[in-house]
Amino acid sequence: MAEFSTSMPGSNCPTTSIPSLGNSEKLQYTIHKCSSFSANYVPENILVDKPNDQASRWTSESNWPPQHITLKLEKLSIVESITFGKYEKTHVCNLQKFQILGGLSEGKMVDLLNSGLQNSHEAEEFPLTYMVEGCPVPCLYIKIVPILTYGTSYNFSIWYVKLQGIQEDGAVQHCLRHYNKYREREVARLCLKHFRQHNYPEAFEILQQSTDVVLEDPLLTTLHQKIVCEGDYRSCERILEGTMKDKLFTSFISRQTYQAEWTQVSPSIGDDDTRPGMRGGHQMCIDPDAEMLYLLGGWDGKSDLGDFWSYDINSNRWNCISADSSKEDGPSPRSCFKLCIDTNKKQIYTLGRYMDSNMRKLIPLKSDFYVYDIEANKWTLICDDTASYGGPRLIFDHQMCMDPVNSVIYVFGGRILFSGPSDSLTDERPTEGSFSGLYSYHIPTNTWTLLRPDIEATANGQQSLKARIGHSMLFHPGNRKLYIFGGQRGKECLSDFFSYDLDTGEVEIILDGFKKDDPGAPCLGSTQRATIDPELNEIHVLSGMSKDKDRKEGIKNSFWVYYIEQKRWSCVYKNESCDQVYWKKQQHYEPCPRYAHQLVYDHINKKHYLFGGNPGKSAMSKPRLDDFWLLTLRRPTNEQLLRRCLYLLRKTKFLEMAASSPLDALKFLQTEMTQVVDHSNQQEESEFQQLTCNLFKAPGSVVPAHLLNVRASEDNPHFAIRTELFDTLVNFFPDHMTQPKKNLLDYLL
Repeated sequence: MAEFSTSMPGSNCPTTSIPSLGNSEKLQYTIHKCSSFSANYVPENILVDKPNDQASRWTSESNWPPQHITLKLEKLSIVESITFGKYEKTHVCNLQKFQILGGLSEGKMVDLLNSGLQNSHEAEEFPLTYMVEGCPVPCLYIKIVPILTYGTSYNFSIWYVKLQGIQEDGAVQHCLRHYNKYREREVARLCLKHFRQHNYPEAFEILQQSTDVVLEDPLLTTLHQKIVCEGDYRSCERILEGTMKDKLFTSFISRQTYQAEWTQVSPSIGDDDTRPGMRGGHQMCIDPDAEMLYLLGGWDGKSDLGDFWSYDINSNRWNCISADSSKEDGPSPRSCFKLCIDTNKKQIYTLGRYMDSNMRKLIPLKSDFYVYDIEANKWTLICDDTASYGGPRLIFDHQMCMDPVNSVIYVFGGRILFSGPSDSLTDERPTEGSFSGLYSYHIPTNTWTLLRPDIEATANGQQSLKARIGHSMLFHPGNRKLYIFGGQRGKECLSDFFSYDLDTGEVEIILDGFKKDDPGAPCLGSTQRATIDPELNEIHVLSGMSKDKDRKEGIKNSFWVYYIEQKRWSCVYKNESCDQVYWKKQQHYEPCPRYAHQLVYDHINKKHYLFGGNPGKSAMSKPRLDDFWLLTLRRPTNEQLLRRCLYLLRKTKFLEMAASSPLDALKFLQTEMTQVVDHSNQQEESEFQQLTCNLFKAPGSVVPAHLLNVRASEDNPHFAIRTELFDTLVNFFPDHMTQPKKNLLDYLL
């Protein structure tokens, strides 16, 4: 591993010539204030990173027009990471948002990174390696594009930059040969696609034979032969039916946006008419294997509740396990606590609660810790005060999750309760210990461990954790990470999103919390509810209370999915209405906006369950809710996708028939075509009805506009619309099987 470090002078700068990465040499350049400098500019002084020197930085004269810095290496290198040094204090000119590009030339660069710096004094490192087919691509140029500073009207400043990577000739040349070979192959594939798409079969065959380049998977070549060359639609249908059985549509389906379907659950009523009443601040957990849901406690607006319920999904019935758990040796009535379930051992754990200042004067502030054995129907007090065993003090609005394989519970955040009357929900006292850190509890040995205190950074420079209340925390058993986001700390509404690696203690910032206006990510609030699907690698977030750019607090409905592997957000559902009349009409069709509610997820059957909470002031007149909802996230199934493919095939066949034999085409439309139409889909039904208009069109009028220049062929007059059909169908197949997505003409002016 080799590295170089540099600080860049000037503003509105052209290319800067930078020594290559090599032999562990470290070069630091002084930052001078100047309007511009030449490509061979050499600073007078060579310095190390100087975070205490206000003048040691590259700074622009303004933040408009857009500006950038291009670093040119003396030789090709594999750039693996970029590190930004900072001033010793927070600074309004720090880059809240920036972009990094890299490439072999200034005119052809690829996007390497879109991120932002935290407004702190700590240096931050970001990976930059651009991979093609598993091999890194060497760069000669690195371009840094500032986009936004912490002070919206301030100029950009970059204090210090260090690039790290590999410059060893053998390794770099190996990667360059691999990249060039890849580019040559892709150029050949683009040409093959163009020749075939525009009906140049001779050129296609010559190029394919001379290069031995494969355009696509043999299955798709066969599909093209049957559709475009032969017009054998029956054979095409059989090929696509086999595709569905082989689950080749799965990749396409996974990229489709979910559709949210809310259903109000009306449980079966027995003679005793038992069901949980209105409440907020309660807790729920679910056992997907047994298809049982559990609900405990909460606040009904007058007092804390201690009732304990189970809901049988199969029988659609609530059962009151205990009207008051404290009378069954269980926890006292409470709210703002947490539950987690060990589905392997069939045990439920509960920790924490909120107590108002009057109650804190009457009883000792101890953090009791209980476990409920489902099969034995028995509560057990594990300890009356976790703090005395090295665990957290009495806390509320924390988060708790379970690792059932290793029998470990993780607890993070929450507000620590004190006996004084001033410590209320709105208390902003920054006293050390006001918020609780990250703890683990090993069940077999009854051992608590403090993994990270609040905010404090570890000795080896690991990222610090800022504790909070009202946040979300989820455990992924596959990668053994905790995902933490949102919440509130005093008056600060947090919008950050990060993961904590339980094996290494490493913190990865996913969303720094400063891109609140980014439409591609949710505005994480202080009462959102989240679930995780480890099999699909998805995090689901139902919004709660959040603040807009004017710091106005609001409660609105939205549902988001975060795709962990793709590192992207997708908005599934959004309803921002705050009209009370509207929600009264909608109360049986979708849940009104709320907070202090509970949401649990059955990852086996892929269903969410929502119960209760406090409605937004403008949403419902009730002070507390007792409604019960089922949320199903739907995507196209393999069967639905196959039907759509058959629809496209038969539609194209109909268009061909309409051009030569309108009577036969009409008969085909009324028999075979109607069988594959989704008549419940208004758009598709309308399109189907309008197909009859083609019976009266002149031949050739149905050719797509972008294929009008395709060469005509006497033996294949329908080449253009068949090609259009094939290009549509290949979008349903995995990318590694298909022809290139782009076209040769895309690269021409």
